[in-house]
Amino acid sequence: MTIATVTEISRVTRGGAEALLRRQRPSGAFGDNAPASVLGTAGAAAALHAADPAAHADLVSNAGTWLRAEQRADGGWGGVTGSASEVVPTAIAVASLAMTAAEASAAAIESGRACLARLGGVDAVTDPAIAFLCRQFLAMAGLPGEAGRLRRLPLEIVLADRIRRRRISFRTAPFIGLALMQQGMFADRGLRRAVVGRARNVGLALLRSIYDHEGRTGEFSADPWPAALVLLGLARAGAAPDMAGAIAGWLRQVVRPEGAWDAVANLDLTRSAYAATGLAAAGYGADDRLHATRELFRASQQQEAFLVLGVPPGGWSFSGARGWPVVLESAEILSALAALPGGDEDPVLRSGCEWLLGRQDKRGSWSLWVRDTKLANDGPCPAITSQAIGALLDAGYPAGHRAITTACGWLRTQQRPDGSFENLWYRDYTSGTAVVAAALARAGLARDPVTQRAVSWLCRSQMTDGSWGPGDGTEGSAEETAWAVLGLLAAGGPGTAENVDGGVGWLVAAALPDGGWRPARVCNYIRHHMRYPNAVITQGLALRALGEYAGMPARAAAGEAR
Repeated sequence: MTIATVTEISRVTRGGAEALLRRQRPSGAFGDNAPASVLGTAGAAAALHAADPAAHADLVSNAGTWLRAEQRADGGWGGVTGSASEVVPTAIAVASLAMTAAEASAAAIESGRACLARLGGVDAVTDPAIAFLCRQFLAMAGLPGEAGRLRRLPLEIVLADRIRRRRISFRTAPFIGLALMQQGMFADRGLRRAVVGRARNVGLALLRSIYDHEGRTGEFSADPWPAALVLLGLARAGAAPDMAGAIAGWLRQVVRPEGAWDAVANLDLTRSAYAATGLAAAGYGADDRLHATRELFRASQQQEAFLVLGVPPGGWSFSGARGWPVVLESAEILSALAALPGGDEDPVLRSGCEWLLGRQDKRGSWSLWVRDTKLANDGPCPAITSQAIGALLDAGYPAGHRAITTACGWLRTQQRPDGSFENLWYRDYTSGTAVVAAALARAGLARDPVTQRAVSWLCRSQMTDGSWGPGDGTEGSAEETAWAVLGLLAAGGPGTAENVDGGVGWLVAAALPDGGWRPARVCNYIRHHMRYPNAVITQGLALRALGEYAGMPARAAAGEAR
């Protein structure tokens, strides 16, 4: 392992901070060079073709050209540019090409079908909802062999609002889109026909509620993939032409120059939150350049309830003031506001914390969108719960606050047998284990057996070069190394000093000449099936780890002695 000196750490931290600040826009938001998404591109092309093949022929043609060029040598597609072939993007790309450009794409479709079979087909998809989605696309493309048996989607669940929120949560919009796609595929008679008709009207009203909340932009969570699913459903059902037109217009607005679409078109608040906490830890909290970022956070706090998911005003989305409010970004933004000048007197920080407290599940955990949800991908999540604990502690709440002690009690029941913890929205398991260990330690449970088992797992999973990957032998990443360093700094104690030193040394050695770090695909888009990188998150985490390490007097003195 490489051991870095204080001088080296300071040089790399300065270089990393300035490189990150070069990504800042005048608005205070931080930008990223995101990779193009196969899923977003294939979905957008299919939806635009269904909506109006003549009006959108240019976009559909360009998307088909890009998809054929993006096909890998084995015949499959990865989720984003540069990733290995995966079942979900391969299934959707094959279906999209078959629906929009079958003749021009005949060879690509055949090799894609062969790759899909080698990958195990749709049966290999572990998430039932995503498997259904793949089957729906393949069936619409006229590929019944790959689609298998297609079942009816129970649109009538939207008639029971509370059940709908808990069971399908943030998937409400694409769920309704998929159900609308099935128009005419199944024969409805008698009472069922009446129930489905009523459910269709309620589903359209829910879509319109989202549409209105977002300012009638048609962006549907600023994500081309769910927006495309809604457009495809509306087009096939011949419904809500105004919403369909807005979605098509938004897709045209955010298409990339090469004819593809991003996984998510706007992650301004996500990136900016990680940038701000990283820069603050690195000693840049009082830098005048972060004033605009702080004001961006304050101006982006949600002022209206998000009725479809039952979320009151007061939180933040990942995109802007009219997005979908989530706990994950809200907690990171609260930590950022607490670290920036004036945080102790900021009424936005106080009201945001009150919102966060109100989003806690009855069991003590925090979920992403809906309280007490039954949808596995929404929550409850050990990592999100830990971020919420951290935000409250950063904002000055005592460790003995009931919300924090209840959350810690829940966390102590979630440890896996090997000592690790899950993270629903970032790659398992280093990220989850590190943030849980840090949260428990900061809440006064550093010596708790659960915390120490997590620390032991982190130490065991460190690579020989000092880095951390997800814990399965995969090569190390800057993100996971930073998470592990932060977790051990908070919870590890003197016995883990060598592990921490090795991780910091690796981060210093891995810094690129331009001041950044190579981003890894650690952000979950579809858990277990599609991930993407976010370079600003990479920068923010690395700077936070280096800043907190350098801020510990004993370690700084030891490093200077070297």
